[in-house]
Amino acid sequence: MAKWGQGDPRWIVEERADATNVNNWHWTERNATSWSKSLLESLLVDLVFDGKEGTCKTVKVTEITGEASANNRKGKLFFFYEFVIKLKWSGHSLDNQEDKCTGTMEIVNLSDENDLDSIDVIVETKKTTSEAYALKSLVLREGVPVVKEQLGVYLKKLKEEFSQGMVLPRQNSSNNPPEKVVTATQPQQVSTTVTTNGVKKSGQANSSNHGYRIHTKKLSLTEDFKTTAEDLYYTLTNIERVKAFTDSTVILEPFKGGKFQMFGGNIEGEFLQLERNKKIVQRWRSKGWPEGHFSTVTIEILELDDHTQLRLVQTEVPDDQLERTQQGWRRHYFECMKNTFGYGSRLL
Repeated sequence: MAKWGQGDPRWIVEERADATNVNNWHWTERNATSWSKSLLESLLVDLVFDGKEGTCKTVKVTEITGEASANNRKGKLFFFYEFVIKLKWSGHSLDNQEDKCTGTMEIVNLSDENDLDSIDVIVETKKTTSEAYALKSLVLREGVPVVKEQLGVYLKKLKEEFSQGMVLPRQNSSNNPPEKVVTATQPQQVSTTVTTNGVKKSGQANSSNHGYRIHTKKLSLTEDFKTTAEDLYYTLTNIERVKAFTDSTVILEPFKGGKFQMFGGNIEGEFLQLERNKKIVQRWRSKGWPEGHFSTVTIEILELDDHTQLRLVQTEVPDDQLERTQQGWRRHYFECMKNTFGYGSRLL
């Protein structure tokens, strides 16, 4: 049978005539979407927040979109989840308990790529009175931490309760400690090359220090900016500009071997090559990727007659992260750069 590791007996697949998945030792996946939505709804309704302004509570989950799954690969658990959750809250001031104020809470980035502190909760109120704004402040101050605490309960139950039975004891290993639970996304096997919407997908097996093979794809993007090559290069390599369009704390050392980190540590890496106004090469990873796995990002900047074109090629992207990575570049980099600096307008 196949031997994947380097001398580690855990990687030797047991011979069986019936080809049974012994103790769920090969890849298994369990859909957690329905279970997650039901649990999240129960955890997030009827939460009460008291303060000097009055009392508020969550009264209804109006929408949950997204998906979740638990996966077992070679005796290790991996979790994928991504949800957008909308809630309705209601409250009243201490002075006027009859006059109800309502509003909404939206959890926009509950996912395996973000820790609890990085999750954004947007609070709005329908009324424009001073009492309504005071209650909104109460929800922001007292309610958001409670909501994040409940999200932590969901994640704990997902990893400890929902996944029970997915990893079974191996033969003659009753005294062995349990396998470490790792939060990462599912590595899938791909053996085809497809080009759609500018994204070239090529199946690769990237064997690193993770104990299993990570199958990767190649991402290619092209974006036009209404600015000069010099200005676009400066925007990508100046810490103040990066802070401005990412709206996050940033570490940026724009020289060969220099480190970078942004979006609360969710994106990190180092610069491998910088060619002023022309080219940037980075060693790049997302926090939600398997531990220690990096991709290579090559950005080429080409100034044309009335705009500058950015050409991005990213290799070694975990195959199940390709679409999310593509959306991240467009939404959190390209669109934000255009909105922040006006790069969507034509050059004068």
